[in-house]
Amino acid sequence: MEYYSFNKYLRKRFGCKVYKISINGGFTCPNRDGTLGTGGCIFCSAGGSGDFAESPELSITQQIENGKERVKNKIKSGKYIAYFQAFTNTYAPVEVLREKYTEAVNHRDIVMLSVATRPDCLPNEVIDLLKEINNIKPVSVELGLQTIHEKSAEYIRRGYNLECYNDAVRRLKEAGLEVVCHIILGLPGESKKDMLQSVEYACKSGIDGIKLQLLHVLRGTDLAKDYEAGKFKTLTFEEYLDIIKDCIKVIPKNIVIHRLTGDGAKKDLIAPLWSADKKRVINAISKL
Repeated sequence: MEYYSFNKYLRKRFGCKVYKISINGGFTCPNRDGTLGTGGCIFCSAGGSGDFAESPELSITQQIENGKERVKNKIKSGKYIAYFQAFTNTYAPVEVLREKYTEAVNHRDIVMLSVATRPDCLPNEVIDLLKEINNIKPVSVELGLQTIHEKSAEYIRRGYNLECYNDAVRRLKEAGLEVVCHIILGLPGESKKDMLQSVEYACKSGIDGIKLQLLHVLRGTDLAKDYEAGKFKTLTFEEYLDIIKDCIKVIPKNIVIHRLTGDGAKKDLIAPLWSADKKRVINAISKL
């Protein structure tokens, strides 16, 4: 099936292959520091979804250099995206954010800044900062919507409503920033129809790109407790391919599909175990 992949987008924009380097800015999350809760979202790992990032004790520059070293055999162009991935990457004073973002974009090999965050952690002064950085190098903001269904949002302890997401997208787009939305496929209790509704809603909200993430059950999460108690089942390989096929059909051709699967750290993955064979999954999706 033809779709607008992230790789196609990067080659069109930068004229070559570009690789993302995952960075840990040393941030936390309102769902962990007691502002909203202390346990995080029910599926979130101890690393705050930044399990492949470097240590936050390293400087941003050193994390970039370490990331370059890890992928040096996969990329020859020398162009990279600084991806602030772990936890909530706008959840800090503006002065702290400015220092970290600026260090990243000032690196000669970084062509773009990507910031993963929550819609409820985007005060106007932070958006103003992102707009300022966007005048230096392109900025992409990733928002974790996950689902539009209130029952599911409560179960995963998301902590904000749909209007908060809509408002964040509107203000980011008004600032001229690129917006990418995360949707989780396979949340407990959701039907294929429910998942497609979330995808369609996200695509109509004004976003530029979308990430479709298979629900992973990771060790140490509250989701793992429910899974081990037999409260839900994860998607089978065949079910996931069927859902992905229909998702691609409803995503407009101008929206970049950044991800169609995803992989948790293998040492922590409880289910679905088939997802650990990422090459098999990607090959199967390419044949849809």
